[in-house]
Amino acid sequence: MAYFIRKRRLGRQRITVLQELDEDDDPLSGMANMFDLGVVFIVGLLIAFFAASRLQDMFQENAEFTMMKQSANGELEIITKTKKQLKAVKVSKQQAEGRGERLGTAYKLEDGTMVYVPE
Repeated sequence: MAYFIRKRRLGRQRITVLQELDEDDDPLSGMANMFDLGVVFIVGLLIAFFAASRLQDMFQENAEFTMMKQSANGELEIITKTKKQLKAVKVSKQQAEGRGERLGTAYKLEDGTMVYVPE
């Protein structure tokens, strides 16, 4: 049970009344617990998302990885992380011109995976 003190002034006299606060009268008493439960649920979803998508390597200092991401409209993006540097490059269908050297060969397998074989 909770109590609160209400002070009233009648003329020159001050009257202090101790009244019982009925917790059933407060319609918002359960909302604080619902908010806490929502925050815990959201944090759990974020942890599950990072574990499912294997993105925890992004937060490790010495981890190195390359990830390829395709958006809903078909654009490809290559995300590379080396030590503390994170770099994202969008792949376009435009042809490039210039001089260069051949680094290897890429093969597309029947199941759709691509394999790069360096020379």
